[in-house]
Amino acid sequence: MTLTVFSPASELTSWRVNAVRTYIKDSWPTLSRSLRHVLQAAQDEKVDHPPGAPWPVYISAQEDFYTVADALLAVLSPEEFAQIDLRVLPADYDQITDHGLLYLPHDYVVPGGRFNEMYGWDSYFIVLGLLWDDELLMAKSMVDQLIYQVRHYGTVLNANRTYMLNRSQPPVLSMMAKAVFQRTGDRDWLQSLLPVIERYYYYWMVPPHFNPVTGLSHYRALGRGPAPEVVSSERDAAGRTHYDRVREHFRDHAVEDYDVSLFYDADTDQLTDLYYQGDRSMRESGFDITNRFGPFSADIIHYSPVCLNVLLYQMEQDIAEFHRCLNHDWEDQIWEARAQHRYQLINQYLWDDQAGLYFDYNAHTGQRRAYEFATTFMPLWAGLASPYQAKRVVDNLWKFEAPGGLLTSTLVSGNQWDAPFGWAPLQWFAVQGLKRNGYHTEAIRLAEKFVQLVAQELERTGTILEKYDVQRCSSEVADDIQFGYSSNEIGFGWTNGVVSDFLALLDPTTQSWANQAA
Repeated sequence: MTLTVFSPASELTSWRVNAVRTYIKDSWPTLSRSLRHVLQAAQDEKVDHPPGAPWPVYISAQEDFYTVADALLAVLSPEEFAQIDLRVLPADYDQITDHGLLYLPHDYVVPGGRFNEMYGWDSYFIVLGLLWDDELLMAKSMVDQLIYQVRHYGTVLNANRTYMLNRSQPPVLSMMAKAVFQRTGDRDWLQSLLPVIERYYYYWMVPPHFNPVTGLSHYRALGRGPAPEVVSSERDAAGRTHYDRVREHFRDHAVEDYDVSLFYDADTDQLTDLYYQGDRSMRESGFDITNRFGPFSADIIHYSPVCLNVLLYQMEQDIAEFHRCLNHDWEDQIWEARAQHRYQLINQYLWDDQAGLYFDYNAHTGQRRAYEFATTFMPLWAGLASPYQAKRVVDNLWKFEAPGGLLTSTLVSGNQWDAPFGWAPLQWFAVQGLKRNGYHTEAIRLAEKFVQLVAQELERTGTILEKYDVQRCSSEVADDIQFGYSSNEIGFGWTNGVVSDFLALLDPTTQSWANQAA
């Protein structure tokens, strides 16, 4: 099928498209961090910091302290170096009370706004945008920095801050490596990465992230108590923290989604240890916050989620493909078998034939939670859905489709990862899933709606943003977000990447920014 550029009714004029492309191209240097930017990266508005005090920068105990210090002194002025406090990371992360940046040796891109560090799943969509803009060296460095994290910090981190050492994010490392390898063909580089990618895979395949009853994985962050960055930064106009607002909700509202006593002690008006574990795990999922796993996703630790297990299936497929590229025939077959086993489990536990949607499965209750969420399109993207299943999901597209793209869910909960909001990653999975299964008209329509919204708001505000109200076609979201943080951050890395990819879909004659400009 031949793809058309834009529909006749589209407001995506050449001027608007060029404005979007120019903004994205110009944003990469602003969002880039290197050793010479370490002071800028160390500054973190999400935690309390005494005025004038140096910013802590932690290095792995595997690194030589003086070698790292010399590398920083080579690119920083003495005045800048004096404003950071270089420390060796302790073996027990719970000992850290003065939180800071985790050292990464080479260049990376941050999402933007208050997110002034490298994030786990944001990075894949950023890499997509970098590759469309022919920023191949930076895209490769992004992969290398996540590989460094696994080697030195144990996993791909939620982000490279000490308060996130106990949690990861949705696993997209193999996808990033594949995207870069497809451009470079560097088999030696791929060979060097592969053992580390497999190590990261096993992070999700052993307890506490693996459920032996279902054979599927779930989010299960470590650490105890409130997330430090939430206590410091997620406050409302009255000074209440997110956790204060959660307690008030539990105190004043009946909750039928789960046994509230597991998460809230009404006698003491306190959130329980299990609540905080669920809260940290919800942040590991990247969907902070949604009511997808009950209010505030407090019950997430009991669920095998669609998103995580689809991404692990893709990871198994990617690793099998890497072994084929490296002529490792026996290993290729092992990873293909793992993928096929997960395929069967996803169909068994996560597909709901009555609803025609994929739902998250609660291993504690033995039931799927019938919460309509845009991750239902991810099995289509990964090639997990049969033609029958794909059609059933597409038959439900009307529930999610809005004037500005795809709704995150069909429920307005007051959380940012629910309706009426739309986020670039979920737009991307849905569009790619529709396209892969032959629903090109629907894919183009959704992509065009989202790009048109981003272009419209760029023209109005001068920025590309983290999230959008796709129902009202607006980036003004603060008034409708009741929990978590309500700001809309500028930048914005993953929106840039997804929009770049959509523009290539809508205009297949576009090879890259550089080629078009030439």
